[in-house]
Amino acid sequence: MTAVTAIGVDIGGTKVAAGVVTDEGVVTARARRDTPHRSTRPEVVEDVIVDAVQELLTPQVSAVGIGAAGFVSSMTGRVVFAPHLSWRDEPLGERLAARLPVPVFVDNDANTACWAEHRFGAAAGERNVVMVNLGTGIGGAVLIDGTLRRGEFGIAGEFGHMQVVPGGHRCECGNRGCWEQYASGNALVREARSLVEAKAPIAADLAARCGDDPTLLTGPMITEAARDGDPTAAELLAEVGEWLGVGIAGLANAFDPALFVIGGGVSAAKELLLEPARKSFRKHLTGRGYRPEARLVAAALGNEAGLVGAADLARASVR
Repeated sequence: MTAVTAIGVDIGGTKVAAGVVTDEGVVTARARRDTPHRSTRPEVVEDVIVDAVQELLTPQVSAVGIGAAGFVSSMTGRVVFAPHLSWRDEPLGERLAARLPVPVFVDNDANTACWAEHRFGAAAGERNVVMVNLGTGIGGAVLIDGTLRRGEFGIAGEFGHMQVVPGGHRCECGNRGCWEQYASGNALVREARSLVEAKAPIAADLAARCGDDPTLLTGPMITEAARDGDPTAAELLAEVGEWLGVGIAGLANAFDPALFVIGGGVSAAKELLLEPARKSFRKHLTGRGYRPEARLVAAALGNEAGLVGAADLARASVR
C-alpha cells in the first residue's frame, strides 16, 4: 500500500519552506523560497507558496498545510493580520485552494510548530505545553490537555506583542515595547548592528564577519561568533535570553504548563540562549521556591517543526 503524505509549508518573514511529510513526521523532500520582502501585493507571496508546493506535489499527497506568521483564523483560513508581511484579512486558504489540486489547511506557524513538537519532538508525551518561537519576531502557541487552544477568534498565542517596556522600541505591529523587540532574532541583530555601526572595539569580531557592513550581519553569524568564543556575541545572546525569561515567567502565571519549548531560528544558539533564559525565568517567576517550576527546553525538530506540524494538521483535517 502506498503511503499517503502531506505537504507542509512554513511562511516566515524571510523564507517560505515546504516539505513532504509522512504520517510519522519524517520530511522526505524539501523546497525553499525567499519571502518577497515587504510586498504590498499578497498575491506575490501566494505565487511563491504555490511554486514551492507544485515542486513537491505527487499523487500520494493528500493535503497541504500552511503555517503562516501572523494572526490566523484556522476555522476560516484567513490571515487576519501579519506584522511582518502585507496580509490584512487575507483569505489565504481560499486563494490557495483555488490554485492547488488538494485540500488546504491554514494555521498560525507557532501552532503548527507546537503541534509537531507535541506529536514527534521535545514535547512528546506532554499535555500542557507553551511553545515560544524566536524568529524574525516571536510566535507562541498553547497546548492544554493535549489540545491546541486558538482562542475565540483563532489568534491566541501572539505573545510577541505583549508590552513589556511601556514606551519602548517601536514594533512593526505599530505599538511600542512589545516583547519581540527585546527577545527575538530582530532584536539580536539590531543590537549587534548598532555596535558595528558605532565601530565599538568590542564588536571587532562581528565587524570582521560582516566585512564592516552591518547590514550584512545576521543572527546565525552572531550565534557562530558566540560559539567560537566571542564574548560580545555571547553577551548579546544572553541579553535576549534574559528578556526571554522575563516573558516566560509571565506566561507561566497565565498558563501553568509543565514545559516551555523554545523554537525558531534563534533557538539554534541552544544553551547560550537557554541558560540565561532559565536564570531570568527563575528570578522573575511569581511564587518562586514555593511552586513547581516548568522546564525550558529547546525544540527538537529545528526549523522544520512548523512545516511538519502543518502537514500533520492538514492530514488530520481531511480524514
